[in-house]
Amino acid sequence: MATSQVTSFLEASAHLRTLTLLSLLSRIVIAALVITSTYSLTLFDSSPRLVLSSTTPPWISSLLRWDAFHFAHVALQGHGYEHAWAFFPALPFIMRVSGQLLSRVGISSPDVAAPLLGGAVLAALFDSTRVLYRLSRHHLGSPSAAFLATALSLLSSSPATLRFAPYSEPFFTYCSYRGMWACARSRWFAASVWFALTSAFRSNGIFLSGFIMWGMLVEPYLSARKDLLTPGRILYCIVLVAIPLVPFVHHNYRGYVLFCTSAALDTVGRPGWCDQGLFPSIYAHVQRAYWNVGFLRYWTVSNIPNFILALPILMNVFAFCAFYLSRLHRIYPLLFVRRSTRRGGTSRSTSTPKRTTAESHPPSLFLAPSLLPHVLHALALTLLLTFNAHVQIALRVLPSLPLVYWAAARLLIERPWWGKAWVAWSVVWGAVSCVLWAVFLPPA
Repeated sequence: MATSQVTSFLEASAHLRTLTLLSLLSRIVIAALVITSTYSLTLFDSSPRLVLSSTTPPWISSLLRWDAFHFAHVALQGHGYEHAWAFFPALPFIMRVSGQLLSRVGISSPDVAAPLLGGAVLAALFDSTRVLYRLSRHHLGSPSAAFLATALSLLSSSPATLRFAPYSEPFFTYCSYRGMWACARSRWFAASVWFALTSAFRSNGIFLSGFIMWGMLVEPYLSARKDLLTPGRILYCIVLVAIPLVPFVHHNYRGYVLFCTSAALDTVGRPGWCDQGLFPSIYAHVQRAYWNVGFLRYWTVSNIPNFILALPILMNVFAFCAFYLSRLHRIYPLLFVRRSTRRGGTSRSTSTPKRTTAESHPPSLFLAPSLLPHVLHALALTLLLTFNAHVQIALRVLPSLPLVYWAAARLLIERPWWGKAWVAWSVVWGAVSCVLWAVFLPPA
């Protein structure tokens, strides 16, 4: 027993060392590709030159693209304008503090370049590779499959935003994985804190509370351990689920106070969104009014190219969810036996369906019962991105799901042709997206 534990520890240590090296190498390759493209190609949009000093080197100006403009603006001037409230405060705060530190030590000038560089440095430090490996090893039960899935995460569908620029995605992904890892070890309070941090970076962090509810309430119910569902446990779960909602509620409350109750109303007037619904949300208003976010609003002919760009990662998630859910009767057989018993009455209460060995012990590594909350969360988020958002942001939002890489690893192990196609797409699209980022072309 001790020998196997030592072997397992040494194997994990070797995997983590290799993955850390590969992660560093991937960051170097991505940075080299972006910076080289910035130096050698012409900007499609010259906005960075209007914001940055003429002495700012191109390698720093390559950090200022798309949402980085908004993050830098909020970092320096706060949420002064209504549209800025689409961006949550955690990353601007990090950029502002790190930029001030860099300016004080003389590494960067005290302008927009400082928070950009500071945010990029800290984003690189929040590397999620090691925690993803531990999470994958826990759920998949295979060190080699965990290593493969984690290695595939280095071939991101949005390498510039996840491994180069000062964006919220690296921080959100790291905190998400840490919260999921805490849930896997039943450390519910730690999970709640990590998920609260994700909500300070992105609005969809509030959905991660579902992992706590699943682990504390749903899983005991499905496992026929209803004795654990005490009133105290249920109350504690409600509190822990509510904690990740605090940053989202606070962000909207601050916006309501600023625009709906301040003295500025005497000259500007009360915005219409202040009276919409029981709980007015500036975030929902801004997304709808400035970004045209809403059900099927993005489903237009002109946006077909964006759907095509996002199709591989969307189909990867949908295919894995269909694969898993179609075999749910094998993963949770007792649940389906109870349901059939209730429908059939007492005369069938003693009958149990015959199961083969393959059904009792699913041959696939990717049919573990512990994956079900990940499948449901991934399915809900992917449906939301498909029907209710700018679909191309799936390229940088879905990589925060470990299931994306578990699905890719499954393809390589069980469907090699499709797995190789996924790797080829990841490499080609990853390189192309870096060049597009450098020259300020979409997708954002």
